[in-house]
Amino acid sequence: MGTVPTGVRGLDVLLHGGFPQGSTIVVEGAPGTGKTTLGMQFLYYGALQDGEAGMYVTFEEFPDQLYRDMLAFGWDLRKLEREGMLRVVSMTPDVFMEQMIEPGGLVEKLIRELNCRRIVVDSISLFRYGAAGEEEHRRMLYRLRNILRKLELTALLIKERDAANDETGGFEAYIADGFIQLGLKRQMDKYRVRTLEVLKMRGRRIREGEHVYRLTENGIRLIPARSMIEDLALLNGQTKVATGIAALDELLEGGLAGGSVYLLDTNSKANYKYFIASILAGRVRAGEKVLALLSSFLTPEDLDKMFALQGLSMSRLAQEGQIYFIEHYTRPYPPGCEANVMDVGTLNNEEYRRVVEEKIGSLVAGGGSWFVYYDLNTVIAERGKDYVTKYFAADSAGVKALGMTMMVLCNFSEIGSEVSAFLERTSNGVIRTWVDGAYQYMQVVKSPNGVISEPYVVETTTRAPFMRLT
Repeated sequence: MGTVPTGVRGLDVLLHGGFPQGSTIVVEGAPGTGKTTLGMQFLYYGALQDGEAGMYVTFEEFPDQLYRDMLAFGWDLRKLEREGMLRVVSMTPDVFMEQMIEPGGLVEKLIRELNCRRIVVDSISLFRYGAAGEEEHRRMLYRLRNILRKLELTALLIKERDAANDETGGFEAYIADGFIQLGLKRQMDKYRVRTLEVLKMRGRRIREGEHVYRLTENGIRLIPARSMIEDLALLNGQTKVATGIAALDELLEGGLAGGSVYLLDTNSKANYKYFIASILAGRVRAGEKVLALLSSFLTPEDLDKMFALQGLSMSRLAQEGQIYFIEHYTRPYPPGCEANVMDVGTLNNEEYRRVVEEKIGSLVAGGGSWFVYYDLNTVIAERGKDYVTKYFAADSAGVKALGMTMMVLCNFSEIGSEVSAFLERTSNGVIRTWVDGAYQYMQVVKSPNGVISEPYVVETTTRAPFMRLT
């Protein structure tokens, strides 16, 4: 099925390209939400940019009124009519249906003359008043939809908001291929904000949630939700560090920004092991060296087993100088790893900082690209919150200055709002994973490319990386 651009750039983003070609979409909203503007913008830019002629059928307004209203956006509808790219038709709902049903009727003739590919009907709410009852009203809508499909038109059917069907959209939403709801809500007690939500779109993947739009001098401008300002200074010229999780790498436009610091915020129930193993395995395969500070939950034995599932030997990686460890606990490592383990469990904070700085400095001085995995929960448990607040910003700056990429594990709920806010400000990106009920979720809540994603469900798979985001 082809794609028809909507004329609203942000809406095309939500629909991953536009409306499905030949589909019938209901656009519902209260007065003042911009339904007419959306419909006319769809036709205007369809004619201007895509070369597709369109027809606007209105039951309540005269064409002259629409011509004047749309000039406020710089849209010269009369010019498009003279060029044979648009027709504004005013008639009553019953006449419209009569002519639609009649083979070769007036509406069909106009469609054929224009080679019309798009149509807007404003508003189908009036059909209800001309129908003898609910059953006849439904038959009219069925018939209209089927005729529009037969004529291969991409159609927007405008509908007034019905308080009784505020969320479901009523029968119209059921029979349509798509359903878009426009809202006008209070914001900060003093303002109103316009929102758009795509609740249904057959044959098209959609970005869910409510999205803010504005009525500007150029028409509707929609800003997809979870869009933030990009950190262009960080992204400029930076390489991407793939996580190995396809959906996450797509969200981050290739992966983590190289030379940056990311937080992985997780609750006590979430299993983050395979995510970390996927990143570390990908880094050593890419020829990078890894420095890991493991937790009591992710033990050396666990990591060794997960590397084995990925076809890697932790012992061989250590012997080849590709992986090193900072260790706070007394526990065994696979054979061949001992020389690459920095035992810091008995050191006080000053000794720990001095030893780690010296050893890390000597390792990095040996050359190569580095990736750091740093379990902050362990550092807080062994070194205290004061140590983290005193040194984390400096450590992050040092890591970035050396061109290293770092993934930091922490649990915001356990360290408190003040420390977690500090960590979030200091980091370039935040990825959150948690368990709610019977499901584990993952969400990007901060990133250099401005993406804040919707929550994804984490699924277990039988192949590496053994997890998938849906």
